[in-house]
Amino acid sequence: MNSAPFLLSDMLQAIADKGRRFLSLAPRETDDPIATVSALCDTLLSSRGEASGMALAQDILNRWQGFSREQQRDFMVMLLERFGPDVQRLERAISAYKADPNPEILLELHLAAEPRRQELIRRLNLAPQGIRTLVRMREVLLGLREENPDLAAVDADFAHLFGSWFNRGFLLLRPIDWSTPANILEKIIRYEAVHDIGGWDELRRRLEPDDRRCFAFFHPQLSDDPLIFVEVALTREIPSNIDELLREDRPVLGAEDATTAVFYSISNCQNGLRGVSFGNFLIKQVVEDLRRDHPKLQTFVTLSPVPGFAGWLARERRNEASEILSQTTRELLGLLDQPGWENDGQAREQLEAPLKTAAAWYFLRARDSKGRAIDPVARFHLGNGARLERLNVLGDRSPRAMRQAHGLMVNYLYKLDEIEANHEAFVGRGEVVTTPAIRRLVPAEKSGRPLIPTMLAPVGAVDETKQVNAGEPRP
Repeated sequence: MNSAPFLLSDMLQAIADKGRRFLSLAPRETDDPIATVSALCDTLLSSRGEASGMALAQDILNRWQGFSREQQRDFMVMLLERFGPDVQRLERAISAYKADPNPEILLELHLAAEPRRQELIRRLNLAPQGIRTLVRMREVLLGLREENPDLAAVDADFAHLFGSWFNRGFLLLRPIDWSTPANILEKIIRYEAVHDIGGWDELRRRLEPDDRRCFAFFHPQLSDDPLIFVEVALTREIPSNIDELLREDRPVLGAEDATTAVFYSISNCQNGLRGVSFGNFLIKQVVEDLRRDHPKLQTFVTLSPVPGFAGWLARERRNEASEILSQTTRELLGLLDQPGWENDGQAREQLEAPLKTAAAWYFLRARDSKGRAIDPVARFHLGNGARLERLNVLGDRSPRAMRQAHGLMVNYLYKLDEIEANHEAFVGRGEVVTTPAIRRLVPAEKSGRPLIPTMLAPVGAVDETKQVNAGEPRP
């Protein structure tokens, strides 16, 4: 592993240590730790020396890490109330721009509108390992926002700066395999957010076989801590359930014989970077690397969870005025409340068709309060140019998947020559690009009757796998 980031970190730490002699310029301690750190922030913003600035930044971050949750909340409120824009400067710039909207005054308006806390955060990042602490700081902030919505303004400043600092141009894509240092492998186990890794033996089964790959993005200042990683299975066909990919006794396929790359787990590792978009770059870069190393790969597809499906369906079942569930179907879906229904052949047969149709409605029609596709995983993949390819009832029977999605999993297909058009359709027009087989499950227009009947055509009537392999054009 490249040692340059560690050498740079050591050098910055040495500069910060030397800068501590300048801390005599800092304000005196008070009985109020928030007031003290606020004064330190003022001093940091007025500081001109590199060494003294690094030392002050380190001191502020050290104090913040020692704060209780209540003090951390008060610190964020302090950033909101004391380190916003210079109001008088902003008002002067607005008046000047109204009188004479020239480029020079526009620049002054731009500078005056920037909250002082943005520059403060930039300077805090001067501290050795500063970015690591700032990511943790935003993780706390995201939790505090639920209690204090006004802190959204502070979070917007963190998100704005992180969007630049974690730009794709700064990120390093590295393969993760069984020879990767143990401290990073341990984090892969800990951060796995989709399919739990039970321990080192299971991790080895996901990394060492010839038909398995794993890639992660790293930031130069967090070189031992992945930001996001993806686990890939190399197969001959599109899988319909996770067990066939992860079971211990599965046959191992030689990488040279694979034609399909399956992205079966994508895990964000840093909660403090929530909303900072680099997952799309990860998929695109991994596809490029896989195509370079394995030219026979023709199909790039996910096997993805549907984390909000069960909650949405439960709300529809409770809604007596539901436009998509008949009373008969609502009663039939009561089988979902029966423990172990997934092991009852008759229950599975009765539920498969209405669950598929409900899922089609969930993806094609259900929207949140902002008018977006309701499922976050769908928004990610569809926004990246994938198409909704196949619905897999009971694709995952783990307790978490049964609780969140009644076991439903889906395949999103990344068809390389359609990615741009699919992206534009979803982002520009709100259209979910999918196959005719899924589209037919939801009527184009409301008909005045519930849209999910009790029974549909036989489940095997449409062979969606053949549609994928035949390259049937999207609707």
